[in-house]
Amino acid sequence: MNPTLKEILARQAAGKTEVEASPKSSPVADRGPISGVAARTPESAGPSVSSRPTLIPPLPKVAKEVGDSVPYSKMGDERIEFLMDQVRSLGDKERTAMRIHIEHLLKHMIDINASDIDMGGPASNNLIWYRVDGEKRPDEGMGRYTINESNVLLLNVLSRRQTETLLEKRSLDFSYQLPIEGKDGRRRRFRATMYFDLDDLGLNMRAIQDTLRPLKSLKFHPLIERGLMFRHVRDGLTLVTGVTGSGKSTTLDAIIDENNKDTAGHVVIVSKPIEFMHVSKKCIVRHREVGKDVPSFKEGIVQSLRQDPDIVVIGEIRDPATISSALEITDSGHKVFTTLHTSSAVESIDRIIGEYPPDEQDRIRNRLADVLRCIISQKLPPKIGGGRVLAKEVLWMTPSAAAAIKNNNQGEIYQMMWESNGHGQTTLEQDLAKLLKQGLISAETAMDYANNKRRLKQLLG
Repeated sequence: MNPTLKEILARQAAGKTEVEASPKSSPVADRGPISGVAARTPESAGPSVSSRPTLIPPLPKVAKEVGDSVPYSKMGDERIEFLMDQVRSLGDKERTAMRIHIEHLLKHMIDINASDIDMGGPASNNLIWYRVDGEKRPDEGMGRYTINESNVLLLNVLSRRQTETLLEKRSLDFSYQLPIEGKDGRRRRFRATMYFDLDDLGLNMRAIQDTLRPLKSLKFHPLIERGLMFRHVRDGLTLVTGVTGSGKSTTLDAIIDENNKDTAGHVVIVSKPIEFMHVSKKCIVRHREVGKDVPSFKEGIVQSLRQDPDIVVIGEIRDPATISSALEITDSGHKVFTTLHTSSAVESIDRIIGEYPPDEQDRIRNRLADVLRCIISQKLPPKIGGGRVLAKEVLWMTPSAAAAIKNNNQGEIYQMMWESNGHGQTTLEQDLAKLLKQGLISAETAMDYANNKRRLKQLLG
């Protein structure tokens, strides 16, 4: 007989779980002093990622020389522009050596199964930081870098056009490819953001998974899984939402891949940057990167209408122009998938409508109600024994839900999902309760990640 939620809670309170704890793939441990490191990380930064230093080639001498060459009179952008010019004047040998150094830092990121790397700028404390199992910590084993050494290393990975965009926009999104093969036999790719941090440069890179998760592994209800497939539902807008690092891209790529294997058609992906590179199977899959292949999301979406697509994937909708273009292409009878930085289905609807002036919101509300098919809002709570597990909220649009949107009664939608549990839809709280009952997460974690804590308490009894 399956244990009840109360029994699960009692066992967890007694220090027992339904899942035997297993060691984390990348242990987090305090370390003693490391030879060659000038100073310790501040205590507030917490313990570092590695259990021992990792040997990497020393920083190329030219990086220090260029970093030390900045005249004292150069301040702000003038200092960065000076470093840009110095980096561009270097020969291929020197620039390659610095690029290889960065790539060793990325290789270590893969070795410890980290999702992200951060470096550069005053906030880094001259250290390299990695995020493992959701926690970001410094890794002293990677050595220390002065701010200008980091500036030089980061500028070296950019093209001339990218450096100009960085100076103009103060931030740059791009992709980076590591010359080592992943599990799929292709080069490992990273999604990168470089930006200004108090007049210096900071960098975040996120590892793009080199394997796809099967759609079935995400454990959607069969009715929802069917609705995500072009074979069965050939139009409409599906939103995959969540905060940064919640696995939106993983879910979206799984949906794309399943359609790619199932239906003869044409998929156009418009993203900034392009993350996972899908290989054409039954579908021909086009990848169009904003800033490289197309000037903007809006232009990429409009152009896709003339490219005979069946499915259009938009990396993210974040402004009225992109939202309007997404609604337009959905209105024209295409199946559209995109992402949004929201934490629930109701918040996603409110966010889209709220992007428009009040006098336009009724029109957008009606358009959205007509084309919206599904919202998947997800989080990745820590799992007992290490790692993380997918918790999701799923709204499938019914006539009642569409009417609620048109009548500006979004508050009714949560109750609709609550009452439709078992028929494909689920609230986040119902899914968290299920994970708790399965022994995958603790009661404390379930409560921490719930959007509606009162409803979760009601479920737990």
